[in-house]
Amino acid sequence: MMPPPPRSSTTLYSQQQHEAQDDFVVEEEATEANMTTTTKTRAKTPLSEIVEAFEELAKSLNSRRIRNSDKGAGGELRLDAFSKTCSLVSVLFSCLGLAFRFAESEYVAKVRDLVEASKEYNTLQTILDLDVANGTVRTSGSHSRNLRRVRQGLDLIRALFEQFLSTTDYSLREAATTAYSQVCAPYHTWAVRTAVYAGMYTLPTRDQLLLNLNETGEYILIIVNLSIG
Repeated sequence: MMPPPPRSSTTLYSQQQHEAQDDFVVEEEATEANMTTTTKTRAKTPLSEIVEAFEELAKSLNSRRIRNSDKGAGGELRLDAFSKTCSLVSVLFSCLGLAFRFAESEYVAKVRDLVEASKEYNTLQTILDLDVANGTVRTSGSHSRNLRRVRQGLDLIRALFEQFLSTTDYSLREAATTAYSQVCAPYHTWAVRTAVYAGMYTLPTRDQLLLNLNETGEYILIIVNLSIG
């Protein structure tokens, strides 16, 4: 049997070109697939943005504490960063509908006050010290009082998601009712409490809430453990 004739250098070069091109196409397709996967992984949701913002806030605070440890001073939370991060939480109130409209409007107004205050004062401690010195900590409209209301709003969201995660059989209405009773009800009048409890029947279902947030639930557990608690 005669051996096959040797291939010319031109034929070998052409084959190598085709193989290199095929390898390039495969590599390019793999790169595009990885980019698509990465894009999907990095897709933002309201909860993921809140989680990332509070985590950055905690890192910044811890870093300031470490830098100031040798000076005998604790890290002070910057008012501008805090108020900007808190502003992201308002979307959670809006997704809860009519029942939490009262909380949303108050929360947004108080956060807006802190945003304006951050243009003049650097840290949360600054506004607290100022109101203590002026005797206006409990005065309506003071920055300290507005800060307490913002914290109460954050506590309400934290408590709601804690209840939300306690069991899969727990409806959003039950979770919200329990959270409101724990955090806000003691400070509200009978008329306000009655209106809020009646509005609980208009809350979305668990699935509807996750859909409104464009969320699969991945970040709900994380948000409970954030510094807002």
